[in-house]
Amino acid sequence: MSIVRRSLGRMARAILRKLPPSLVERAIGGGAVYYARVLSPADGLRFLFTLDKRIYHTEGKLAILYGDGVHTKHRHMRYHDFFVEHVRPGERVLDIGCGIGALAHDLAERAGATVFGIDINEKNIRIARERHAHPQVTYQVGDALHDLPTNARFDVIVLSNVLEHLVDRPAFLRRLVEAYHPARFLIRVPGYERDWRVPLMEELGVDYRLDPTHEIEYTQEAFRAEMERAGLALETFSPIWGEFWAVARPQEAAS
Repeated sequence: MSIVRRSLGRMARAILRKLPPSLVERAIGGGAVYYARVLSPADGLRFLFTLDKRIYHTEGKLAILYGDGVHTKHRHMRYHDFFVEHVRPGERVLDIGCGIGALAHDLAERAGATVFGIDINEKNIRIARERHAHPQVTYQVGDALHDLPTNARFDVIVLSNVLEHLVDRPAFLRRLVEAYHPARFLIRVPGYERDWRVPLMEELGVDYRLDPTHEIEYTQEAFRAEMERAGLALETFSPIWGEFWAVARPQEAAS
């Protein structure tokens, strides 16, 4: 049965590839719009928001394939520049949730840092070691809640799209300060106030999160409050690309 299913799948893909994209867009897109308009406004919105989330997820996967394994947001948003600009040559950097290592590599190559990257996804670390190896970067598979290095010291801790996946974030940040005494944190998180549709989706009971594993997507007020509870002082705070990019220092060091 699986052989038949795969064969039918190949035939279907071959047929679909021959269809003009404009024809498919008119047929599917037009049908979706018509269907949404015959529903009540609330149900029509729920349908379109849910469809949009599926499209967004697929766009992300295709952007990685189009970018030869690296999501094109890395070059469009240029968020590596933010991290590189706030790291000095020779500093020791802990990159938590380093993914495939693209940022860790840049921190070593462009900023001259020594980087320890950790990610819970074994496949990500395998790709990092294959594609973004650097003599000043060490990659490790591990859960940042349990497997961070002991008896180490880091000048900078990088959290690029990491905090939103955690539950007790202020406590986690305080543990990092206690363990490593970093001079600063470089943080990137998704913003709740990125689009007017976000609060509308929440109002309609549609999952508004960019990723189903997100525990939070921040308002500016919520982000500032969490930094305060974590004992961190914001040195810079930039709302950009629907995200917040921030430099935060332990309050003792900032005072």
